[in-house]
Amino acid sequence: MALRQILSFNKRLLSSPSNSVAGFASFSSKSNPYIVKVGIPEFLNGIGKGVEQHTEKLESEFGDFQKLLVARTLKLKRLGLKCQERKLILKYAHKYRLGLWRPRAEPLKS
Repeated sequence: MALRQILSFNKRLLSSPSNSVAGFASFSSKSNPYIVKVGIPEFLNGIGKGVEQHTEKLESEFGDFQKLLVARTLKLKRLGLKCQERKLILKYAHKYRLGLWRPRAEPLKS
């Protein structure tokens, strides 16, 4: 009996669209209408909190945004970043790699 229920539940999951969870509506609580190409300056500006002042330093050292995403704390420490700034960069780099966070694009001011 239990095996039959499990099999029927699995069939329902497989027959439902893959992008939605059964019983839940597919929506996002945050809208991000502006798609932006992310580079080191956009990433640091998205973090804010004074980290953007190190843009030139990080661009000259890493050059590529993908290299910044896999940077270690010792490399950032050698560049002269404070502990809190290193923590912020590493935290948001991890969130970006997982797809949980993207820097917001600033709308054009007219």
